[in-house]
Parts: sequence; structure tokens; C-alpha cells
Amino acid sequence: MRVFLTRPQDEAAAWAQHLSSRQHEVIGLPLIAIASITDLAPVRLAWAHLANLRAVMFVSANAVRHFFACKPSGDSWPRQLRAWAPGSGTGAALCEAGLPDALIDAPPEHAHRMDSEALWERVAGQVCAGECVLIVRGSDADASGADNSQGNGRDWLGQQLTRAAVLVTYLAVYERRLPDWTPEQMRAAAQGAHEGVWLFSSSQAIGNLLALLPGQSWAQARALATHPRIAQAARDAGFGVVCESRASRADVCAALESMQ
Repeated sequence: MRVFLTRPQDEAAAWAQHLSSRQHEVIGLPLIAIASITDLAPVRLAWAHLANLRAVMFVSANAVRHFFACKPSGDSWPRQLRAWAPGSGTGAALCEAGLPDALIDAPPEHAHRMDSEALWERVAGQVCAGECVLIVRGSDADASGADNSQGNGRDWLGQQLTRAAVLVTYLAVYERRLPDWTPEQMRAAAQGAHEGVWLFSSSQAIGNLLALLPGQSWAQARALATHPRIAQAARDAGFGVVCESRASRADVCAALESMQ
């Protein structure tokens, strides 16, 4: 099957290799471009105050990589500080960054979904009123360059913490942008309106696809989404067939094979 892989470029290689090993034809069409931030002062300040926190929640593997890439010389992760991950990819990135498994909280492998809701079920009992939690994430820049990180639909866990009287702060360590596609990628995407399967792991990716190909009908296109909210975004975008899967590679491959 032809699979349109929409993950950011730095996440796509391992996925492409796995899908290719299952005899799928992979077309790389990253729908979110990841850029480093230019002002590192807030990240360095956060590292200096980690000992004052109850936990740090990383929204993605990119959040982990960019946060640890900015670690000032001489600073280290506090011995008792918890690191929260909404999925296995983020958890694996934390391990690669050097954190021990004993400090990482993530939904169990058998969880029905890998998301903030499943993570909250695991960590809700860790926090008490008055404690502090840092949420490390990306930001979105609009045409004027404004930071829209507070309004991008990733605030659910922060809302639960606030209701529990926990002090929540947000730190943007990278920026999500509309990708700059080549003409070949644009043509491949247009073909994807009639053949193959789009693999979506982000609702923002679907919005970017609509921005890149305005007016394109997706009524004949098929999509596989790794979360119910992403699946609904694909339906709202007009995709004719939308299926759902858990986010692991094995589950995605099984779902793709069921769509053949």
C-alpha cells in the first residue's frame, strides 16, 4: 500500500523504515516543520529551577530533544523529579536523554490510548495543591510571528492540574511551522487525494495540509489517525474514509493491513 507519512522530518525516518519493511511504499510528506527557538534564556532559566518542581510534562519527543539540547553546562536533572510522557515515543526520547525509567511516568503499553488523558490517570495521585508542574511544548507562529502556544488545543492536562490547585507553567522549546514543500511533494499530495492512505498523528498536520492545498477535495482520500480527535479532524477536512489506530508502529501496521 502507498502510505503518505506526515510526521515531522526528524521523526519520519524510523517510521519510514518500519513501514517499508512491511512492504508499504512510503511517501514522505512532513506536514509540520520543526524549528529551534532563538531565545534560549527561558529554557536555561527553567533548567536552573527544576528542583522547585513536582514534575515536568513533555508533550512530545521533540519537546524532550529540544529541552535537553539546551541544557546549560553544569546543570543536571534533579534526582527525584518526575518526567511525564503522554506516549511511548516521548518516553523513549526521555530514556535516550539519560533519564532512568524509574523517573518516567507514561501510559502503560496496554493502554487503550496514548494521550494526555491516559497519562493523567497515571499521575493524578502524584500532585498536591500548591505544587508546581512545568509543561514543555512547542509553539505555533502565525504570519506575524506571534507565539500561539497557549491556544493550540494541547492544554487539557494543564487544565486538570489547575483544577487540582497545582501551579502550571508552560515553556516553548521549539516552533511548529507550515512546511515548505517541493513541487514534487505538492504533486504527490495531490495524487494522495485519490490513492493510498494518509497517516496522521496530529490534527495540526491536517490543518496544514488544507492550507497547502486549498480547494482540494479529499472525498476520495483515505486516512488513518492515531487518536479519535485526529480522526475527527480528518472527517471534518472531508476525507472519505477515516480509520483509527493506537499510536504504536505495530498497531498502525495492523490497521493499514486491515484497510487493504
